[in-house]
Amino acid sequence: MNLVNNIALTAKKVLTAEADAIARIAEFIDESFERCVEAILQSKGRVVVTGIGKSANIATKIVATLNSTGTPALFMHAADAIHGDLGMIQPDDFVICISKSGNTPEIKVLVPLLKRKGSKLAAMVSSTDSYLAQSADFILNANVEREACPHNLAPTTSTTTALALGDALAVSLLEARGFSSSDFAHLHPGGSLGKRLYLMVGDIYGYNQAPNVNENASLKEIIIEISSKRLGATAVVKDGSKELVGIITDGDLRRMLNKYDSTEGIKASDIMTPSPLTIEPEQYAAEALAIMQEKSITQLIVTKSGIFEGFVHLHDLLKEGLV
Repeated sequence: MNLVNNIALTAKKVLTAEADAIARIAEFIDESFERCVEAILQSKGRVVVTGIGKSANIATKIVATLNSTGTPALFMHAADAIHGDLGMIQPDDFVICISKSGNTPEIKVLVPLLKRKGSKLAAMVSSTDSYLAQSADFILNANVEREACPHNLAPTTSTTTALALGDALAVSLLEARGFSSSDFAHLHPGGSLGKRLYLMVGDIYGYNQAPNVNENASLKEIIIEISSKRLGATAVVKDGSKELVGIITDGDLRRMLNKYDSTEGIKASDIMTPSPLTIEPEQYAAEALAIMQEKSITQLIVTKSGIFEGFVHLHDLLKEGLV
């Protein structure tokens, strides 16, 4: 077997081992897990997640996930905790300690100090017979039979399962709190993800030109309006009002030339597309993008209760980083 095949085989073994381990810990979701979630929900403080070594790295990710899904959390390194950082824990805080063995020296020093402060303690451990597990109020069982490392030494499977169990905990809390996409948006205002969740059509369309002609407008008036406003289209409104009745695009003008032998006397109502697609200012900009992508168009008319307001263009969404 050549080197490339060996590499591929090793990678597949690791992924399979870790996937199997995650599937296995799903069977360990029990009453203790449920009581842990309920206790966090009832807690008036924050969730403090601690660990040492690779478990500390996993703890920081779990803290980030909890914070972003509505559960206030902070990270405390187990080694630093016994050298002063224990002061960050408040009386109502809930502590989650991550340790594969549950028997490391730092953990054995830290646990009695946590208990003395009166903190509720959850142990995320592989060994439920360990000192940590036996001392905790709740056990989050992250038991693994062996690491994906061929020497059964490097934290691989154990850290993956702990990470997945942390996600299970965070999402359980999210659903129990009724944490919505709007709540998520308030905590993620930056970047394209945040904009997809909070940016409204009304936030962007007002900067555009608003080409429109009445239904009796001449071909010359239509062409001038489309050309001068540079959006490649114009809305068609009822004569004497702003009630939307149609849209005329560059494509409609080209099709008109093929359809009519003479353009004399042609008016907007003859060549417009009636009942065009529209969007309201209160709808999300991401919804406008989805419509444009589905219909293969580059602009949408913005209306309020059927009254023409303006246009939102694909370029606006590109500029906002939604595409």
